[in-house]
Formats: sequence, structure tokens, C-alpha cells
Amino acid sequence: MPSVKTNWLNSLAMKILLAFIAGVLLTIAFLVSFSLIVKERLPGMDLSDYTRALARELQFDRNGQPVGFSHGDKYPVWIYTGLSNDVAYRVLDENGRVVLMSPGAQHWPPLLQITTPFTGDFGFTVNGIAYDGVTKAYNRDGKTWYIQMTASFRIIDFLHRGFALPFIRYGIESFSLVLLVVFGFCAWVTLTYSLRPLRKVSAEAAIISPRSLNARLQTEGVPTEIFPLIDSFNQALARLEKGYQTQQDFLAKAAHELKTPLTVIRAEVELMEDNNEVRPSLLLQVEHLARQVQQLLLLAEASEMLSYHFARVDAVAVARDCVQFLQRIADDAQVNLTLRVPNGPAFWLADRGALFTLLKNLMENAIQHAPVDSDVRTEITAERITVRDFGPGVAEDELPMLFSRFWRGAHRQDIGAGLGLAICQEIAVAHGWTLTVENRKPGLQLTLTK
Repeated sequence: MPSVKTNWLNSLAMKILLAFIAGVLLTIAFLVSFSLIVKERLPGMDLSDYTRALARELQFDRNGQPVGFSHGDKYPVWIYTGLSNDVAYRVLDENGRVVLMSPGAQHWPPLLQITTPFTGDFGFTVNGIAYDGVTKAYNRDGKTWYIQMTASFRIIDFLHRGFALPFIRYGIESFSLVLLVVFGFCAWVTLTYSLRPLRKVSAEAAIISPRSLNARLQTEGVPTEIFPLIDSFNQALARLEKGYQTQQDFLAKAAHELKTPLTVIRAEVELMEDNNEVRPSLLLQVEHLARQVQQLLLLAEASEMLSYHFARVDAVAVARDCVQFLQRIADDAQVNLTLRVPNGPAFWLADRGALFTLLKNLMENAIQHAPVDSDVRTEITAERITVRDFGPGVAEDELPMLFSRFWRGAHRQDIGAGLGLAICQEIAVAHGWTLTVENRKPGLQLTLTK
């Protein structure tokens, strides 16, 4: 398979990741905006924000002395009168003198951390009620004022239980809803956009038929993760097209090869009434036709993977069976069959019948081209099988054609159909073996390698 140049911007995983990042950013932006809106309304345990807010409401007279707080809607000053036992405030000058206070501040104990001007947190207990307080500095016209504020633990607990917890629950529910909507929308948009090329490719694949095997799926714009699948599918289409075309060529050539002997047989049968001398010729043509049909059947069987039953086969025993089967043919051709094998068995993972056919065809092909009184030498090891004759060999430019179906070169001395070596090649490919041919000068050697 050709190498694929990775384009990370076209990666489906990267697009989904970017969608999640966008969803997170949108969610964070929403939560930040929401928190800014409700910041002043959300009760909290820290009194610093409330103290600063109280300082902003401080009112002064013409002499620059604090006289009270505004009673607008921005800050609920009335709470210090209505809940004087739980919340209170006090304003000190730079010398620690109290210039302004709420009714609840009258009960504060004279602690040093309260009476001495300083900023920071403090706490105390009055009548068994614990209070938490804080002091903040406030500058006005060159003077510094200290605003103190306290709240009882019970009012803080009430505010959190009655207001904060429901508000938090509402926030969690809102957050979950926002996540569902935002992430769902981002995922829908991303998948719709990213899978559009895949849907287009699927539509193209749906219209491919045996009449349009030359069509190929478009790979432009296809996500990186999907590209190998589309490319493999296109290669499969190419193999199907080649196989379909080969099958068509095979059928056409087979019909042509069978037509001529049948025509001759018909003509000679018509002459048999007057001349019985044509009988030998007739028998020869019938034999030739039977051989062609047998080779065609073997080729069809060798091309079908379901025909094979693989097992550990002793190649030495198969080769000896082939020699015994071909011995009469070798004797008629005055050719010696020699077999070189190891001392023990040589096991190959193969279909025994197919291996027998392969070795028989190789040996028979060598016998047909071996000179009189020469050898056809077969050598077997655990990894390779070679069959060699000592004939004239084949022209170098004809070597690639030896495994082609129905091909017969000028060197051939038989009247075969030109399918023997093609059958051997089909069997080798089905087993995952490699079948090669080379001129040895003299002779031709065919090598089968695991």
C-alpha cells in the first residue's frame, strides 16, 4: 500500500478534540459570566466582600465625619437594625475612637483586637453566641477610617442552608444542562461536517456494479483515519476488475481452443464412412480435446480457495508418487527421472492433491522438452523444490510468459493447451509459495519456494 501523507488538520480525531475544546471554552465563558452576575447575591463565609461593600455606602457630613450609610438598594443596611443580635458594624477613626456603630455593636467585648485600629479578622463570643468579624481600612480625603463588621455563626449557617445550598444545587443543574447543550451541539456540528465525505463515498460505493468495476472512490477530503479504508477498497476494486477481465479472457480463449478440435472431429467423423484410415487421427484429436478439458477443470479448481484442504504433507512421498505416475511417459520419451531428497521426510503445509498436480505438471513439462537420454532432475528440501531439464531452454524475453494461460512458445514440442504451468502458478499463489523460472544453460529450472 502506498504511503499516506498525514494531514492532522483533516484528522477526524483532531476535529472531535477541537470540538470538545470549543465546548469547554464556551462553558467556561458562560460560567464566568454567570458568576459575575450573581457574585453580590451569593452568600459566602468570607465577610471581607461585605465589609468593603458596606464601606462604599458610608456617608459623610460637610466636615468629613461619618454620619451613617446610604439606604439605597445596592446594599441592605437595614439588616443591621432588624438583626442587631446577629449582624453589626462599627466605624473607627485613626485613633481607634468609635464614630459610628449599629445597635448590635454595643454588646461587643472590649478586646484589644477590636479597639485598636488594624485590618484583619477577629472573633468573639457573647451570651454563648459565636461571632466572626473583619476590619477593613477605608481612605477618604486623606483620612483613614476602619470599618468593622461581625456576623454570628448562626445567621451565616442559616444563610448557607437556606440560600447557598439551594443556589449551589441550581448551579449544578444549570451547569449540567449547559454541558449537555453545548457539547451536544458541538459534537453534532463536528460529526455532520466531518462525516460528510464518508457519506459521499458510501453513496459512490452503492452504485458500483459488475458493469462499472473501473470506478474508484474519491479520496479528496476524506478524514485521515478513513483514508486507508478507502484506499484498500479501491485496491480491492482494482483486483476485482483485473480478475473479472482475466475471467472473460479465459472464457474467450477456452471457447476458441475447444472450437478447433471439435470442428476437426466433426469433419473427420463425416469421412469415416468412406475411409477408416482417419480413425487414428480422430483418436489423437479426441485425446487432445480431453487433455484440454482436463486442464481447464484443474485450472478452475486451482483458482478456487475453497477447493484446498491444508495439512502437513511429506513432499518426498508426493514426489515419488509423481515419478511413479510419469515413469511410462518418461520411458516413451527416453528420459531419465532422477529424484534427490533428504534422508527423512520434508513436510510442507499444503493440499496433497494440489501439490501432486503441481509437481506432476513441472516434471511432465520438463520431460516434454528434455533431449533423449537426458535427465529430468527433481530436488527436494524442507524449504524449496526444484525441477530441471537439460533441454534448449527458453528465450529470455519469453520467460515472463511461461505462466500465462494458453501461451505456447516456439520452443514447445507438445500439443498441450498451454495451461500446465499456469495451473502450477495458481496452486503456488494459493499456498503462499513463490514459483520462479530461470535458464541454466543447458536446460530450464523451475523453483518452488515457501
